[in-house]
Amino acid sequence: MLDTNSPLLWGAFCLLVLFLLALDLGVLHRKEKEISVKSALLTSLFYIILALIFAAGVYQYIGEQAGYEFLTGYLIEKSLSLDNIFVFVLIFNHFAVPKVYQHRVLFWGILGALFFRAVMILAGSALLAEFHGLIYVFGAFLVFTGIKMLLAADAEPDMENNKIVALMKRLLPVTDTYHGKRFFVRIDGKRFVTPLFVVLILVEITDIIFAVDSIPAIFAITQDPFIVFTSNVFAILGLRALYFALAAIIHRFHYLKYGLSVILVLIGSKMLINTYYHAKIIPTDVALYLTALIIAGSMALSLFKTRGSKAEPLHGWVPGSSDAATPDDKKDS
Repeated sequence: MLDTNSPLLWGAFCLLVLFLLALDLGVLHRKEKEISVKSALLTSLFYIILALIFAAGVYQYIGEQAGYEFLTGYLIEKSLSLDNIFVFVLIFNHFAVPKVYQHRVLFWGILGALFFRAVMILAGSALLAEFHGLIYVFGAFLVFTGIKMLLAADAEPDMENNKIVALMKRLLPVTDTYHGKRFFVRIDGKRFVTPLFVVLILVEITDIIFAVDSIPAIFAITQDPFIVFTSNVFAILGLRALYFALAAIIHRFHYLKYGLSVILVLIGSKMLINTYYHAKIIPTDVALYLTALIIAGSMALSLFKTRGSKAEPLHGWVPGSSDAATPDDKKDS
């Protein structure tokens, strides 16, 4: 059996990731173009199949338990990444980002996400190794976050008064219009950032905040850094393609947010119960089946309820944006 602490195994996986990123930006999307739904679906399917092949390899060469842990972690991360898509759509729509440049923003945003998640996973693993009692904190945090997400599912973010955007405009000179695919431009000898860079920062912060929720969820399944990291990476690598595949119909998955909230509460409860009793009261395979059932059920219910209905504005939480005031609130203020 392979040792998940082996530097060779980590190095080989990192080389695979670098190859996939180079293939994406350097070959498949070297020219700026709008990503079609068909292309996005095929790319998304490719990453899913690749993750399943990797899961089979983990099962065969690292162990049966590790295989289940990777698959469960991947499904949880893949499911929670759907919440990122809701926020990305809100951000791109508000800033009217041309579709031809959305892939560029997501590529660099997700590249940063891979780095920050690696740091957070290694730090989390080290902390849990030194202070095992932190697992109770992680479990309670997941339950709290799930409940909070449930309450904020229908929130309407006030994008006009976003605090992060306001801070960036105070600290940096921002152009009024886009300048093609560029994040930075020089005008009259002075360097400016473009609105595309502002969007990139919002996307990056969004993923970091969501990672604070999702990474503890993986630690509820396994505390092996390699399994945690690889399941995260495969979910993140397919996020761009999943965005372009679902962006046009994401408004139909209204009940999905409720399903994601239930998953966080479920995984947090699993962590607390199993740790308290020092036994696998809720086994990993049960968590896998329940997660798949909740996601499939919430998506099916969403599609059934919204059949034949017109597209409605998306709601949800966006970093830096409080809930927008209703017309009545504005009259009273």
